Amino acid sequence: MVDWTANILALGVVVLVAVAAWLWSLVRRDVSIVDSLWSLMILASLVVYLLFAASATVRGAMVTLMVSIWALRLSAHITLRNHGQPEDRRYQQIRANHQPRFWLKSLYIVFGLQAVLAWFIAMPAVAAAASTAPLGWLDLAAVLLWSAGMYFEAVGDWQLMRFQRQDNPAGAVLDSGLWRYTRHPNYFGEALLWWGIYLAAVSAGAWWTLASPLLMTFLLLRVSGVALLERDIVERRPAYRDYVERTSAFLPAPPRQSRRALKGA
Repeated sequence: MVDWTANILALGVVVLVAVAAWLWSLVRRDVSIVDSLWSLMILASLVVYLLFAASATVRGAMVTLMVSIWALRLSAHITLRNHGQPEDRRYQQIRANHQPRFWLKSLYIVFGLQAVLAWFIAMPAVAAAASTAPLGWLDLAAVLLWSAGMYFEAVGDWQLMRFQRQDNPAGAVLDSGLWRYTRHPNYFGEALLWWGIYLAAVSAGAWWTLASPLLMTFLLLRVSGVALLERDIVERRPAYRDYVERTSAFLPAPPRQSRRALKGA
């Protein structure tokens, strides 16, 4: 059973972390740093809960390891990717849309919001870690699903980073490796691994945390992931239109023939 006192205390700690990050963003004039902190705030929600609740179980250790590997890798990847770069164009647009006093508004529309979302999304991991129920076959399924998700996310990120460092023609589109089967293997992998963590919560009897992976999937598909990235990418990369026609947006699938290929056949 979840110790809600410990869970609310965990929320408080994560909000304090978000406030500290907001203060640092004012110094740097760059709110992009929240992307590096996003996964770490989820991990902090779980770790702080475990410390306050004094909970120690095999499932808790398993889930903590899963979340730690995911969070630390993702944070390191984003930090390396953003190093030396200007503020992400998504946040530049948010900054422009929320003037004047964006410096103050960013406290709640960027940092505060992400802190609350991180705490909420961590709920299956918290519930799984709080349970003393014995491990079962669903826990094995959870590890397998999480492993598949980690593969798609980590390998997808690595393939994209390698592609971006190559001397490619302007407007070139990555359409090999995992990117041949889905336009967003990293986002698909992130959703998949959180469904894996949810299976561990179900094994612990916490089926009620379903809203967490649903929200994560919705955010990746409709808010901060696929929809946001593809909103204007065709304008910047015309070849992406042909890529969209032949490649699944999210779920991996064999490539289709594009209209251009069909016309040339």
